[in-house]
Amino acid sequence: MSLSPARQHRLRVQAEQAARQGGNVRHATGYDLMLMQLAEDRRRLKGIQSTVKKAQIKVELLPRYSAWVEGVLAADGARQDDVVMFVMLWRIDAGDYAGALDAGRHALRHGWVMPIGNRNVQTVLAEEMADAAQAALLAGESFDAGLLLQALELTGGQDMPDQSRARLHKAIGAVLTETSPASALNHINHALQLDPRCGVKKEKQQLERRLRNESR
Repeated sequence: MSLSPARQHRLRVQAEQAARQGGNVRHATGYDLMLMQLAEDRRRLKGIQSTVKKAQIKVELLPRYSAWVEGVLAADGARQDDVVMFVMLWRIDAGDYAGALDAGRHALRHGWVMPIGNRNVQTVLAEEMADAAQAALLAGESFDAGLLLQALELTGGQDMPDQSRARLHKAIGAVLTETSPASALNHINHALQLDPRCGVKKEKQQLERRLRNESR
């Protein structure tokens, strides 16, 4: 269900007001309504087993939340907003990686936490972006290396398991292998330093052989 431009505008204004005011005031405005909508949509998704089907439904659902998220980000709202956090996750699943990074950047700046699971925001961004890139390559599709590099920069100073950061470096290396082998090898080496068991030794050997041959 798409929202009318007028409804989108009202949601954005409500989100900006709620984000600026914070505290209990926000719960008397549109935030509770957005949480109710979110709970309803999550129940719908929970009843579906297919990951592909869930991703398709998230593409359909996300426009309901875009105006709210835009309002929170525009107001630079500092108070935890679970709607924004779920939208960040759903955007990754739906293929809106730039939108997910925008939400993630805001969440990290204000020290927000994930409303579900045990991972922190930076770990979610690193792992989910890496997995999305690897899935695209496995399907024979391309993936924008710039998005992964943004994720790396965004999470660079943040604490996370070494294996998670290695996962992101591994994905960047895989994406850059054809176009920039030297840079790809650099990221593969970073991945190995962080996690010697991350499964890139074969890729490392192939890249080193290729670079030696190209330098002759």
